[in-house]
Amino acid sequence: MAVMDIDLRRLRYFVTVAEELSFVRGAERLNMTQPALSRQIRALEDDLGASLLQRGPLGTALTPAGGQLLEDARPLLAASLALQRRVRLASREGHHFTIGFMPGVIVTPIVRQFRALAPEVNVQVLHTAPTDQVDYLLDGRVDVCFVRLPLPVDTFEIVPLFPEPRVAALSDEHPLAQAQIVDIAELTPYRLLQDSDDVPEWRGTGFHAAAVRDRREADRPTSIEESLEAVASGTGFIVVPAGLADFYRRPDIRYVQLAGVAPRMVALAYTKNRKMPSIDQFAKIVIAALGST
Repeated sequence: MAVMDIDLRRLRYFVTVAEELSFVRGAERLNMTQPALSRQIRALEDDLGASLLQRGPLGTALTPAGGQLLEDARPLLAASLALQRRVRLASREGHHFTIGFMPGVIVTPIVRQFRALAPEVNVQVLHTAPTDQVDYLLDGRVDVCFVRLPLPVDTFEIVPLFPEPRVAALSDEHPLAQAQIVDIAELTPYRLLQDSDDVPEWRGTGFHAAAVRDRREADRPTSIEESLEAVASGTGFIVVPAGLADFYRRPDIRYVQLAGVAPRMVALAYTKNRKMPSIDQFAKIVIAALGST
């Protein structure tokens, strides 16, 4: 029997759509157009000789074959990712060390100090977006990363550093934009443009809370830049760490101090069982410079 090679890229596209049960949201996550995504899914179906997804009046649903493929595809993609990561890590062993950092976290003084103490190490610094800090660690692009907790997976060593207060991003024409401090309860009548699980202290009015649930976040912004555009247009508000607010300053948005919302912990993270002397050396510098305990 002939053996067919499965395109892992198309498999990843399928898993994304299957997880979202939406070609629109899947295309947004993958940063591609919906027609292009649909063509890739059709090509995968042609390769496998099976229908994987059905579109109907209530949205997109998995077929029995699609459900089976989703179950089998996840470990296959995870194994592929682990393979890539191991190869990347092997290529960087020794005198290479890569540090990931997020917007709003200043690491330059720490990196300079580490370079001075370890001149034999080739140090690189990579910028990570708030949504991909875990990916950079998992696939081996960085050895350590400054992150904001919580992390969605429990596979990392975490070194808590300091709590970071959060602020509300409001349009400059918002009724509360000129306030010095706002309690989160004062924002319940307004639309929250992010997952409400990110701000559990916020409890919208019945209308707004139902709208958030019923929309299934189909029109929710997918990046901080898109979120800020929506805020500036008066669509709603978001809650962000104070450091992120400093990084994304713009004249049509006001960042207002929030009361009643827990801060986010900034931490240093690296993959468990990662044996690398540079990590321990770097962590000691970071704790001395930023650690709150």
